[in-house]
Amino acid sequence: MRTIRASEKVVVWPGKQVLQDSLFSSESDNSLYFTYSGQSNTLEVRDLTYQVDTASQVPWFEQLAQFKIPWLSHGSQDSRELGIQNLSFKVRSGQMLAIIGSSGCGRVSLLDVITGRHHGGKMKSGSIWINRQPSTPQVVRKCVAHVRQHDQLLPNLTVRETLAFVAQMRLPKSFSQAQRDKRVEDVIAELRPRQCANTRVGNAHVGGSPLLWNPGILILDEPTSGLDSFTAHNLVKTLSRLAKGNRLVLISLHQPRSDIFKLFDLVLLMTSGTTIYLGAAQHMVQYFTAVGYPCPRYSNPADFYVDLTSINRYSREQEMATREKAQSLAALFLEKVRGFDDFLWKAETKELDVGTCAASQTLLQDSGYLSIPIEQPGAVQQFATLIRRQISNDFRDLPTLFIHGVEACLMSLIIGFLYYGHGDIKLSFMDMAALLFMIGALIPFNVILDVISKCHSERAMLYHELDDGLYTAGPYFFAKVLGELPEHCAYVIIYGMPIYWLANLRPGLERFLLYFLLVWLVGFCCRAMALAAAAMLPTFHMSSFFCNALYNSFYLTGGFMINLDNLWIAPSWIAKVSFLRWCFAGLMQVQFNGFPYTAQIGNVTFSVPGETIVSAMDLNSHPLYTIYLILVGISGGFLFLYYLSLRFIKQKSSQDW
Repeated sequence: MRTIRASEKVVVWPGKQVLQDSLFSSESDNSLYFTYSGQSNTLEVRDLTYQVDTASQVPWFEQLAQFKIPWLSHGSQDSRELGIQNLSFKVRSGQMLAIIGSSGCGRVSLLDVITGRHHGGKMKSGSIWINRQPSTPQVVRKCVAHVRQHDQLLPNLTVRETLAFVAQMRLPKSFSQAQRDKRVEDVIAELRPRQCANTRVGNAHVGGSPLLWNPGILILDEPTSGLDSFTAHNLVKTLSRLAKGNRLVLISLHQPRSDIFKLFDLVLLMTSGTTIYLGAAQHMVQYFTAVGYPCPRYSNPADFYVDLTSINRYSREQEMATREKAQSLAALFLEKVRGFDDFLWKAETKELDVGTCAASQTLLQDSGYLSIPIEQPGAVQQFATLIRRQISNDFRDLPTLFIHGVEACLMSLIIGFLYYGHGDIKLSFMDMAALLFMIGALIPFNVILDVISKCHSERAMLYHELDDGLYTAGPYFFAKVLGELPEHCAYVIIYGMPIYWLANLRPGLERFLLYFLLVWLVGFCCRAMALAAAAMLPTFHMSSFFCNALYNSFYLTGGFMINLDNLWIAPSWIAKVSFLRWCFAGLMQVQFNGFPYTAQIGNVTFSVPGETIVSAMDLNSHPLYTIYLILVGISGGFLFLYYLSLRFIKQKSSQDW
């Protein structure tokens, strides 16, 4: 005989009983793949008052655009306001607490304080306790998983591969590959995205990765944003099921629809940083009815009471009236829960339903997973996992790779055919010099913009993964640099080889290899410069402007537009670090040194040593091997700047300010 679940509806027809499953789920609600068999978790907020510095939430470059000095505006009295006031609550495993309220109610500030990411704010009083110990970054990292609203992912990896990457980074070294794969499959089974497990994420949000290391406390920031109603309901239903698996789930939402509201165990309603209601979701209407604000029939309680407590800022009079009402409701709630250990309002007719907690205990399975201690893999394993991920993501983006290849081929053919067909008639010295300068100077155009664009598209993901301690800056640096090399080599081959043969440059394998190495190095210098700029500066436009300014400076001091001997002191110093200048000098030496150059003026033909011509342009001051070392040094300098930027500059994207 089949047991009827509490979530199923029973419809009685004459003479028979029809069992109707919930509309929103096709699988058993109690099929818990991921129960938490560790110790029971508690999250306690004690008398928290938190001050927000609004100036710190404005990016420094926007403040400069407004003619403000960033470091002077921070900490000023005008930029400070209370984000949370005298907030206290206590939540335990087996419960899902939903924080609701209008914009500016303090939801984001509360999550930031709990997760230890309150950059720019200050706790004026109070404390956060996790499992009966004061919250520290180490405790948060061990016990809490935070799923952000705007997590970014690599678009060309599948859902399964994205989870497998986190499994490699998060699970202990003692886990075998088979155990890691099984954990990934269990997470997919729990979240039930089987039909899209092998689909590329395409910058979509995959919030299941924290389950891989099975934390006891899950915190989610507006997880239903951007989802349709059906998907949002199923997502919250999954979170409710996870809470029943002996977890503590904390989510923030704006105004949940009624069927989602019924799934919550506890609700915290906030406005202007104060608590208006904290208690069981099923008792919320009863509480407000008792204080004189009954919910109209057929209305969603969440919508009605969020609107009731919102601050109306359309006029000063309305703002004062609504703020006064909110303050009176907050004071009334504090009076009613005074003396309660968990600060939860409980209905007088019956005690708060603890069925959720009891049910979670009965649902625990013997095979439940214990919480896994966070053990960061070694630098070598981090590097190996990161470089596999990058190469997989890059080489699956076939349209972009094809476009880059076509660009390189077209540029090469255009330059090559421009100088093709002169046969036995040698090009003039100036024509040949222009060709050699263009070969090095035209590479940066596509390389710089491509690298900067790619880095800024990954910036939010990088910031969050570094902030979460998934890996460190060193392994990511080496994986990023080395992961760029296959595409870079292919680009240089497609660009450099046709020009060499079409323009009939100096024949011979040795000369060709010397030429190819110079083109490879100047392209790599461009790539390193773009990486450094993308890591140093917070927006795509600032990074591209910086690179364009540097490129133009290097172009003008490259030795072709004006003789290096004629530069005054400032541009002469720029010329010393101009990779275009050193590439031009190297190509000139490869083409002319060791060969006489025949020139004709009128009817007079004379021969000039190639070294003399190169020296006249001040391009023969350093031997060829030194030029290669200088180019390596310049690229190394940019890479060092890139590493320092990764290590010491927060890689915030515009959405993280």
